[in-house]
Amino acid sequence: MCLAIPGRILSVEGEGLARSGVVDFAGVRKRISLSCLPGAAPGNYVMVHAGMAITVVDEAEALGVFEYIREAEAEGGSTA
Repeated sequence: MCLAIPGRILSVEGEGLARSGVVDFAGVRKRISLSCLPGAAPGNYVMVHAGMAITVVDEAEALGVFEYIREAEAEGGSTA
């Protein structure tokens, strides 16, 4: 099963296929590809799979996923 994780774009650089950005995943920052989302900008939340942003989502949806993960971890369950 594949899983996409939401993150907030902190910065963007490059153009076209070389477009990338630093994304914050609830405190963990990673550089990811933004080549599929030419309109994504700092402050946007994106779903990221395998190091690539695949869609822009609204903040409420992203924060809801973070809350679900926290609840699952608190219950001792696995999020995988």
